[in-house]
Amino acid sequence: MQHRSLHAATVLLLVILKEQPCSPAPLNGSKWTYVGPDGEESWSKKYPSCGGLLQSPIDLHSDILQYDARLTPLEFQGYNVSADERFTLTNNGHSVKLNLIPDMYIQGLQSRYRATQLHLHWGNQNNPHGSEHTIGGRHFAAELHIVHYNSDLYPDASTASNKSEGLAVLAVLIEMGSFNPSYDKIFSHLQDVKYKGQEVLIPGFNIEELIPERPEEYYRYRGSLTTPPCHPTVLWTVFRNPVHISQEQLLALETALYCTHVSDPSPREMVNNFRQVQKFDERLVYVSFRQVQDLTYAGLSMGVILSVALAGIVGICVVLGVSIWLFRRKKSKKGDSNKGVIYKPAIKTETEAHA
Repeated sequence: MQHRSLHAATVLLLVILKEQPCSPAPLNGSKWTYVGPDGEESWSKKYPSCGGLLQSPIDLHSDILQYDARLTPLEFQGYNVSADERFTLTNNGHSVKLNLIPDMYIQGLQSRYRATQLHLHWGNQNNPHGSEHTIGGRHFAAELHIVHYNSDLYPDASTASNKSEGLAVLAVLIEMGSFNPSYDKIFSHLQDVKYKGQEVLIPGFNIEELIPERPEEYYRYRGSLTTPPCHPTVLWTVFRNPVHISQEQLLALETALYCTHVSDPSPREMVNNFRQVQKFDERLVYVSFRQVQDLTYAGLSMGVILSVALAGIVGICVVLGVSIWLFRRKKSKKGDSNKGVIYKPAIKTETEAHA
């Protein structure tokens, strides 16, 4: 009887756990999601740092940007991984994550930061605007994060995650465009990790191919993890220029994955897994490029820019036209006044005529 009661209790516990919306966070057993009762508005109840200072992501707009000549280009060491090596791609219930190898590190920061993993954030097929960081209020289609930890100070990423100077994250903004073969080295395996907990080994490749052109142009600021526990220990590098993936690739990312296990009777799609922008009071974002405001990224369309340029040209033409009209009018008046003068021939005296 006692054995039967224990068995019934175990079954009931498994049923309860099975019905939970997404995976519990490993630190203290608490779960979190992006929406609903455990959504980001409730994160700070279980993870106090989420309601604290230096939170990420943020909106990168001209009022908070300052050029810093000391921001030199980063160097990506060990990023070109042989296809003979294997990366582990996994669905962790919140994103698709690629575990990286410790031979990869960033050079150009005050400490050496070794790579630990990369993952993505995105929206959904009806609203493909899922980047976490925004530029001038503009969302991009998706965002890639390459996470590194300070290996000079800490033995691993877990130890470093809540320590000062612990983490450095490279953020790549993604927008829709042409097919990207480098990103497809990840996207082509999404069907193998559809459900939470699934993982697959994929061939190594050059991770630097995921970084946009002109990587020396970037935004730099101190912030936090964008997921619980939101530790404010991240040195962010957000690349100024986006990368492009095709509409089909973006759609695959938005529709392939679930945040629930394969056996869950109520599967939930993994969509809109991005945190809203956070307050950024009394701080500055330092930029490595002198042009701190890109009008296109600030939300102004090319049509607006062309309209402003056309208005300027029209204004110049109007000024020139008025100037020419005034000049001709002045010249015409001068001619009319000359026409009113009567010239009389001089009458010479007889003495002058014979002189």
